[in-house]
Parts: sequence; structure tokens; C-alpha cells
Amino acid sequence: MPKRKSGKRPHVLLIHNVDKTWTPSEKRNATREIKTIESAIRSRKYKVVNIAVRNTDIYSLLSKYDPETHIIFNCCESLPGISHSEARVTAILESLHFSYTGSDSKTLDLCWDKKRTKILLDRNKVSTPKWRIYESPQLIFDDWSYYPSIAKPAKEHCSLGVTTEAVVLTKKELRKRISFVLNNFSQPALVEDFIDGREFHITLWGNDSVKMLPPAEMDFSAFENIHDRLCTYDSKFDPDSIHYKKIKLKLPAELSKKEYSSLRSTAKKAYNVLGCRDYARIDIRLRNGVFYVLDINANPDISRETSMAAAAEVAGYSYNAMIGNILSLAIKRHRTLKSSVKKKGGTRVKKGSYYECDLLNFE
Repeated sequence: MPKRKSGKRPHVLLIHNVDKTWTPSEKRNATREIKTIESAIRSRKYKVVNIAVRNTDIYSLLSKYDPETHIIFNCCESLPGISHSEARVTAILESLHFSYTGSDSKTLDLCWDKKRTKILLDRNKVSTPKWRIYESPQLIFDDWSYYPSIAKPAKEHCSLGVTTEAVVLTKKELRKRISFVLNNFSQPALVEDFIDGREFHITLWGNDSVKMLPPAEMDFSAFENIHDRLCTYDSKFDPDSIHYKKIKLKLPAELSKKEYSSLRSTAKKAYNVLGCRDYARIDIRLRNGVFYVLDINANPDISRETSMAAAAEVAGYSYNAMIGNILSLAIKRHRTLKSSVKKKGGTRVKKGSYYECDLLNFE
């Protein structure tokens, strides 16, 4: 089998999802963001093919490209029409033997499941708020005594289901909020000790050597009410909401040397424990000198307006350089990866095969 030519640059397939349920404004924004990423990749002198994923048949879109000579820059967050499917996307890429940017399917699937994530963090002694999973509002254990608490869906991202009402102060309020989650999201509720303290959004990148970009702090000083001191769904996606307008970003966050060291240690340990690859964002809060991991996003938004791009700029990376660095991490993996299919004399997965069908039930 001929070896990959390490000196030859692969072509880049920029894949991204387009859902017919999106509003015209959402489609325009998504198109603009992808064009910016495409331009950034081209600025690094790579040839790029822009591939929009409009249905579940990624195989047909990618089957004509050779994984030996092409690498995927993965901006596909889901299969159109199938929620919680970003791990299915990467599972298909893996079945086709493509090298791609970002974390693998196992880590993406794990990070969607907050229960499994919490268990793993606890097992590895990474500080995270006290927690419990509830599948019924009647199962409020008498020994739950961490108030204020926060109750949110156990299998969502982007703060979906997180509003000011998610913070509760009494058992009665908690029971009501658990019912809300169960009825509106059809999934268990994750209840946590609400860490009423400073919140940091930490971007890490790298593999063999993981580095932390300058910490970004979400400033809640405009709010006196404890129910308002959190990043809600609206704070991220509704420009007209009070949280979107009044939560300020401090970057870099002001930290003592000891705090910075502790924050970096906590973030890197969480990154490694969850098996993150290339880049990730970790949300962390500080209370009484302890940094608590709230959430791990192994596939964060990398568009120009995000905290990751802002942190990279503070660290001295232009947006083009940030995208180039992410791509270089995957290319390094691509150049050292052997083609197991050709080595074993096998064939690529055929459309309609058992393996392809099984991916549609990926859990």
C-alpha cells in the first residue's frame, strides 16, 4: 500500500448542516458564518469544497471523495431533522475513514449526556456541583438539601431549558421545575447545587499539548436577583432579552496567579477526562476558592462572534489563524493515520449496509 505523502496538503471538505425548519434569518446567518470559515481556510492556502448537509444521507455527499487525499473541517452540528445527532455525524465520518476536526463520536455522545458526564467527573475527582437525576417530580429525596438549586434538562446543550425559573429556592419550587422539564423536554431533569459565583467560559485546544486560551468571564454584576445570575438560553440567542444585553464579557478575566493556575488545572483535567480533541469550551464557576465544572462543550460554536474567537484574539491569534490552528491539529492526525481499510484489504462502507443503517440508531 502506498504511504500517504506527508508533504502534500490534503484538500478540505467543509461540511455544515442546513435545516429546512430554520427561518430565513437563521439560514442567512449560518451561510455567512460558513463563508467566513471557508475564507479563513482558503487564507491558509488550502483548496476547499463547501458541502451543505441538507438531509441524512451524508454518505452520498462524501462517497466521491478519497479520505486519503481529503480532510473534513466539521461544522455539521446535526443531521437535518434528527435532534441530538452531532455524534451520529462523526460516527459516519469515522465509518468512511475520514480524518476530521474536533472530538470523536464517543466524546460528542458522552457530552450530550450530563448524567454520564457527571459520573465521569466525580470518578476522576474533578470538582463539579452536587447533583442528582430525577425522572419524576415525586422522587424528591429527603436528603437533597442544596439550595438554591438549578434544574435543567439532562440531555441538552446551549442552555436549552435554562431560564430564570430554573433557579429554585425551595423543595416546592424544585418539584414544580422538575415537572416542567419532564413535560416540556421528555427527558430526565438534572438538579444541581447552584453555584452562585463567578462564571468562566474556558477554551482549550490541542492534543498532545493542551493549552488554555485567556479565560472569559461572564459578568453578572448588573443583576441583584439570584435568579438572573446565570447564562440563559435567551442570553445566547435573543438580542432583545435583558440577559443578552446586560451580561458583559470580561476578557481576559481578572484572576490571581493561584486562581489562574487552579482554573487551568481544573479545565485541562476535565478536557482530558472527557476525551476532548482539538478544541472544546468548558463552563466553570468559582465559589469559596473552588472551581466547579458546569458543562463541557466538545463541539462549541467557532464563529467569529464567539468567546472562543475573542479569547484567541486576546492570545494573539487572528480569526484566520485560529481556524488554521484547528485545521492543523486534524491534519497532523491525518498524516499519521494509516488507512486500516486498505491495509486489511477491505472495502469502504457501502450505502445500505448494516453498518450504515446501524449509525442511524447511534446512541
